[in-house]
Amino acid sequence: MIDLFEEKDISPMLLGEEKQPFDDSDSIYELKLDGIRCIAYLEKGKVTLRNKRNKDITALYPELADIHKCAKKRCILDGELVAFTGGKPDFYAVQRRSLMTDGFKIGIASRQKPVQFVAYDILYVGKERITDKPLLYRKEILSQTVAEGYNLSLSRYIEGRGTDFFRLTKEQNLEGIVAKKKDGLYHIGRRTRDWIKIKVMQDEDLLICGYQSDEEGNVKDLVLGYFDGNGKLKNRGKVYLGVSKEDKKVVQEFAVGNRVQRPWFPQYKNIVWIKPELVGTAHFMHETESGTMRQPVFKGIRSDG
Repeated sequence: MIDLFEEKDISPMLLGEEKQPFDDSDSIYELKLDGIRCIAYLEKGKVTLRNKRNKDITALYPELADIHKCAKKRCILDGELVAFTGGKPDFYAVQRRSLMTDGFKIGIASRQKPVQFVAYDILYVGKERITDKPLLYRKEILSQTVAEGYNLSLSRYIEGRGTDFFRLTKEQNLEGIVAKKKDGLYHIGRRTRDWIKIKVMQDEDLLICGYQSDEEGNVKDLVLGYFDGNGKLKNRGKVYLGVSKEDKKVVQEFAVGNRVQRPWFPQYKNIVWIKPELVGTAHFMHETESGTMRQPVFKGIRSDG
């Protein structure tokens, strides 16, 4: 039988998704941490970290080199690499770390804004694979096997009250929650309904400032913007998901007599710029550091715009 620890070839279990929170006495609820998924292999004197594509990323996070000291036995943990700013997960901080290659800069970053490994599951302990055990059993083994410290922490959870928990995360401008079946098994590399993410998203009405064409010259991506308090047109980013054929037709027909030559946002290239008069609604998670949208989906052009 394949030994999970020796093979080190685990693809994390994947999540289903729902739009609305729900209460379920057979589920627990955890924060959906805005970080990078990671499988941690802990053994005496050694840590190995691998991302969801099974790339060894241990050297990128020297501040996690001692988390093996938290484990009573060798084990495999599923969790999230998270950087915090102002007490909240900062995806862009941990993303910047993931792209670093210079060892000196990595060392500086690890001291200035250390990354935490937040463990929410245990797949293997001692010499035993426990992916076929119920979630709450694995949670108990996790708490018995791993202590917090050395930039490692354990994910907390509540039972049953998903709606209230989601409301709280929304108030705190956090990413969302994950509902997990108490008796659910761990399905390596598979997406199941045993784990369901519910994201905090927001809608915003924005001006269509231009579009990027596909190879046939038709509308592909929309460039969206808004007027700030001083009447200056500001960039909100690009969106391609959700743009219907009908919306593309409206934009392309509008562009026939309403093109502008000067780019509204010079950072974008090969854009057909138009007068910012059409209004569309975008659905997105939250703002990026630059003021654009994270994970935007276009909901449609407003007929009353």
